[in-house]
Amino acid sequence: MTPPSSTPLPEPASELFSLRGRRALITGSGQGIGFTLARGLAAAGAELVLNDIDPVRLEQAVATLKQEGFPVTGRCFDVTKSAEIDAALAEVGPLNILINNAGIHRRAPLESMPLEAWQAVLDVNLTSAFLVTRAVVPGMIRRRAGKIINLCSLNCEVSRPTIANYAAAKGGLKMLTRAMAVEWGKHNIQANGLGPGYIRTAMTGTLTVDPEFDRFIRARTPAGRWGEPKELVGTAVFLSSRAADFVNGQILYVDGGLLAAL
Repeated sequence: MTPPSSTPLPEPASELFSLRGRRALITGSGQGIGFTLARGLAAAGAELVLNDIDPVRLEQAVATLKQEGFPVTGRCFDVTKSAEIDAALAEVGPLNILINNAGIHRRAPLESMPLEAWQAVLDVNLTSAFLVTRAVVPGMIRRRAGKIINLCSLNCEVSRPTIANYAAAKGGLKMLTRAMAVEWGKHNIQANGLGPGYIRTAMTGTLTVDPEFDRFIRARTPAGRWGEPKELVGTAVFLSSRAADFVNGQILYVDGGLLAAL
């Protein structure tokens, strides 16, 4: 049956998910998940602006992606320092996509956690998303378009011993994401969270080689394994693309089913 003439034909997926003509800033992208997400967005057509606090690591990441043929520049700044952020981004130009990925861990029992460990994790994992987004979003508001992706975590929902600071920061980031969606949705800006489960990275390296913890995660996760950074790319590309133009204020968990299981 011929569809009614008033029914628009579906857009090809290759165009709907394409990031051609878009520029993306990814914080903390000198290594790990941030670098993998940057590579994935570049493969979908995005121009990249990488960030890291370590200039050597950043230079190596930029060089690697340039060798792979991707358009990429780097900006070295501390995501917890507002003045550094503003100075570094002053000459970047319009940004269509922002991924707040920078994060750290400082594990300790809550009853003996040093204030410095508490504050450092909140500053890098939560406050930085506010500071970087505050610097970027005025341009998105003027252009009436933008995609913001905050790297959340399954620890937005659940915790375990020794990560109270991290869980508090990620729980706050979940609600900051929703606040961004509520405030800027009227400007055609979508803010969403990408929530990884247990992923093999440098940050989780000590846990992956702990036999007891490894068995625990495999048993707890319906997929029966750890995730790999590349398995986050599809969700990041989706949330960055026009395919997600009506997706706002959501946290998409990529966790092998862990949060669904008792």
